[in-house]
Amino acid sequence: MELRHLRSFCTAARVQGISKAANQLDIGQPTVSMHIKKLEEELGVILFERIKRPIQLTPVGNTLAQMISPMIDNLDNLITEDVIAGWETPVTLGAPHTVIPHLLLESVGLFRKTYPNTPLHIRSGHRREVLQMVRNREIDLGIIPGRDHSFDLDFRNLSPYETVLITPLGHPLLSKPVKSFAEIASYPLILMEQSTFTRSLLESEFRNNGLGYEIVMELQNMDYIKRYVALGMGISVGPRLGLRKEDSTDLSVIDLDHLIPPDQVGCVTLAGRPLSKSVLNFRDILERMFHK
Repeated sequence: MELRHLRSFCTAARVQGISKAANQLDIGQPTVSMHIKKLEEELGVILFERIKRPIQLTPVGNTLAQMISPMIDNLDNLITEDVIAGWETPVTLGAPHTVIPHLLLESVGLFRKTYPNTPLHIRSGHRREVLQMVRNREIDLGIIPGRDHSFDLDFRNLSPYETVLITPLGHPLLSKPVKSFAEIASYPLILMEQSTFTRSLLESEFRNNGLGYEIVMELQNMDYIKRYVALGMGISVGPRLGLRKEDSTDLSVIDLDHLIPPDQVGCVTLAGRPLSKSVLNFRDILERMFHK
């Protein structure tokens, strides 16, 4: 008997529907049906009367739901119970490649110094991959660019996310205000890889304006992008958070707030999922570092 089978059954029992359960669990409807079918086969009973709509529990299904639903609902709370209160529960977080080197370094350093016995694991991925990791409970929290409005996730603001144009010193675009995407698209571009947040925003605007453009290089690291921009290979559009004070020696930066409105970098967790004390400690440090 697998936990996922019990979770699908309890959710379907609570919301009175396979489709509704699938939506709440963020898995496919066939998967929920398969979980319940396997549970029925293992127990040798019928748990739902499927002829009626909405589906209803059979007497034995109702008994089972009453027995195990409290256990499933409270399972995530186990890590905060007194019986394991002395454990140093690990913290697992995820973030896109642009966030990890620029936003997390200082917070991770302070957390390691403050809680040296708490294991910390960091996973990277594109924004949508980080969100899926949160939904799949593969990570405790994600740090993402762009506010998320999904009903099943909680988003807490950390910092403004501003988009800027990055050029070599003395570039022609510096001679007058940049008023359109057409001006940007007329030069060779060095961008982060496909599906990254800022690149997706930029390419969407190019398409909306019917503009052609040339990407001469795509990289996974803003530091390398800045180096190649400084060499004159092209210009770039990226997050201000990827810039350092010393970059002004080789690069010029132009605000693009009038073309791409500022967004937010935020911390995202699964709605309704209790967070361990270790995770809350890390989130507290993260918010203090950003808001100081």
